[in-house]
Amino acid sequence: MEAGQVTRDGAVMRDPSEAIRAGATYTLRLPPPEPATPQPQPIPLTILFEDRHLIVIDKPAGLVVHPAPGNQDGTLVNAVLAHAAEDLTGIGGEKRPGIVHRLDKDTSGVMVVAKSERAHTALSEAFATRDLDREYLALCWGLPAPTSGEVDAPIGRHPIDRKRMAVVERQGKHALTRYRTERGFGTGCALLRCRLATGRTHQIRVHLAHIGHPIVGDPVYLKRTPASARGLPAATRDLLLAFPRQALHAATLGFRHPVTGESLTFSAPVPPDMQALLDALGDG
Repeated sequence: MEAGQVTRDGAVMRDPSEAIRAGATYTLRLPPPEPATPQPQPIPLTILFEDRHLIVIDKPAGLVVHPAPGNQDGTLVNAVLAHAAEDLTGIGGEKRPGIVHRLDKDTSGVMVVAKSERAHTALSEAFATRDLDREYLALCWGLPAPTSGEVDAPIGRHPIDRKRMAVVERQGKHALTRYRTERGFGTGCALLRCRLATGRTHQIRVHLAHIGHPIVGDPVYLKRTPASARGLPAATRDLLLAFPRQALHAATLGFRHPVTGESLTFSAPVPPDMQALLDALGDG
């Protein structure tokens, strides 16, 4: 036991001389065992489409896609298991049944989950080869110049903060984001439509921060109050700065049905919290 750790009586150890002593009796309290596989949980889902092979949902912000350290339950996987447990048996592995792609916890929007092995294989291949169409709406700080363009910059782990991604010169993976300004709000903010030509972790968030237009509310890539915030009315500025998540929404997902080959496109409306920001900017 090292200094700074908690002892058996709840005190914080300050001195290594307080280490475990011969003849002392200690009681270990083991945490309850966690299920080896995710368990069904009755979490409401907004279903956009469903058949025997797949299910398309509008994921709300705040919902983690699959169990991981810190989020062992209450995930999309738990919700889908409750909805279609028998269909998902053995599909895609025990920990992530049916999952072929993911959205960050606090990114909302369209996701597809496989319900058959055939669909899982085909959809996984489509995401791997980018044989699909994904469009996101992002509310960013400032007005990009040019108002339409692309960011072609490799992404890898941040060299110092390993929990973040960054544009890197070495050992990065090719990443290409195309954007178009849907609406500008003076020079303070802009609503962008972003299309992914690749699918790197945090890609849109990293690329927009890289060009000086981080996403409103981004807790990882927005580190200070942007200069463009000064051009907004005080009430609107304060509302934007207080937004508790990245204002990023997976608005559209298009792909070929993995079994029938039919071309499918699904869209999800901007969620209420993000719409409130847009309304405030419009009023401002």
